Amino acid sequence: MKRFHSVVLVLVLVLMAGGLAKAAVEKSESGALVLNTQKRVPSDEDAGAYLIVPERLEWAPQATAIIICDMWDKHWCRGATERVAQMAPLMNQVVGMARAEGVTIIHAPSSTVNYYANHPARKRAQNAPAASNTPKGMNAWQQKKLGSEKGAAWPVNQSDGGCDCEPKCRKYGAWKRQIDVLEIKDEDYITDSGLETWNIMEAKGIKNVIVMGVHTNICVIGRPFGLRQMARVGKNVVLMRDLTDTMYNPRSKPFVNHFTGTDLVVEYIEKYVCPTVTSSVFTGKAPFVFPADKRLRVTFITAENEYRANQRLPEWAHDLALQYDIACDFSLGLAKEPGPKRHNITGLECLDNADAAVIFVRRRALRTDQMAFLHKFFERGRPLVGIRTASHAFDPKGQVPPGTVFKTVGSVPQKLEDWVAFDGQVLGGNYQGHYGHNPEGTDVHVVPGMQRHAILKDVPAQGFNSPSWLYKNTPLSPTAQVLLTGTIPGKAPEPVLWTNRYKESRIAYTSLGHWNDWEVPAFRQMVTNALFWAMDMPRPKAHQ
Repeated sequence: MKRFHSVVLVLVLVLMAGGLAKAAVEKSESGALVLNTQKRVPSDEDAGAYLIVPERLEWAPQATAIIICDMWDKHWCRGATERVAQMAPLMNQVVGMARAEGVTIIHAPSSTVNYYANHPARKRAQNAPAASNTPKGMNAWQQKKLGSEKGAAWPVNQSDGGCDCEPKCRKYGAWKRQIDVLEIKDEDYITDSGLETWNIMEAKGIKNVIVMGVHTNICVIGRPFGLRQMARVGKNVVLMRDLTDTMYNPRSKPFVNHFTGTDLVVEYIEKYVCPTVTSSVFTGKAPFVFPADKRLRVTFITAENEYRANQRLPEWAHDLALQYDIACDFSLGLAKEPGPKRHNITGLECLDNADAAVIFVRRRALRTDQMAFLHKFFERGRPLVGIRTASHAFDPKGQVPPGTVFKTVGSVPQKLEDWVAFDGQVLGGNYQGHYGHNPEGTDVHVVPGMQRHAILKDVPAQGFNSPSWLYKNTPLSPTAQVLLTGTIPGKAPEPVLWTNRYKESRIAYTSLGHWNDWEVPAFRQMVTNALFWAMDMPRPKAHQ
């Protein structure tokens, strides 16, 4: 009897989990899948610079396919084999959720399809009717860069094969089939042919493709069914960036952590090939992180339209990745979008993985479910660095009355929440506007006695000049500790850098953060120091 009750309990839990998982898939009012992607686009204001921007895609499930690239049962590299096995369970969950919504699943375990000769999914791929409009080169590797990649430097050196094991593994044909964790249904397709993939997509009217699997810097981007090919032939393609891996050896340039190497390749793809997305769009949970990925993780939350935060934060994050092997995730809001769409910051699930967060947001309300991630972050006692407009990050200035229903996200309306008290409660500030644009900028001074504070390490004792116009913040919360003040002619000094405590979280905030501040070495050093101080650790020695 006890065993019967246990079995029933397990079944109930499985059904509950399935129901919860299914509810996590966000849909538009028309029933389309909602994919909150990120991409990097050239700046119109700063030549050679890129902005990280969110893009909301609404894809009809019946017009969408998932391609699973080379998730073999075994790789010649031991590390690669282990990482495939680690991501496979979540990948199987995501694929199952997508399949249940009507998405076509294409399994592409290259050079092993003969293993599946009698599988219905293999026969379905072979029997797909030949398309009449097949582009040239559908069965060719796409090693040649796309036109959008012209002049772009590949971010990692993979010429040694990318094995990061010690001793290095011997290359041989280790794979026989796809890893068994990934369930292949009869209604799926199995192929490693670009031509068959094209035939399947054309027969089913598939315009949209999600690619996941391994390895991003070789097969995922270059296979006949990979990212470059899909982009070249005009499909709407995205990479699921947390369910992928690279063949990169940290003993090769740029001499960074293996997982940082993957992040650099993903950044390249977002700039030059296609947008990316995470498994969160299906699960509603934090993105996948490999067990061996022990890097510090920082979530950068950006949604503002004055100070180019979506340019400057990614630039800073790139340096943090190269210098300190910090894993950098982004939660993104639209910078200039008017109306209700501005009150939506996607990717806040990343906060569940974060060791720290950086906020550079201006006058946004958040959906109730999104704000919950922020509150949970602070309940866990995680640290925060606030920059410039973070003082009025969640104060929409009366433009969104509390409880307003947000109707543009999907079939289930969500209420919006503000957090007007965020400045005083969390940051310890008291934002009262600013003094206006001053052509001479703001002279920044170290508060006497604070010269040896960790945040001011390697910051000139005599201070520096900032192009920022001066914010009014006096008086601060009694718990705030001022480190830097700013002065302009004819006005009393104002605090421009201070620390605070919110519950168990260490907080650092600066009212500086004009786009030109990031060109001032002292400012750049200060915010980097502040991040490590907030995490209660000394700034480590930089790699490069």
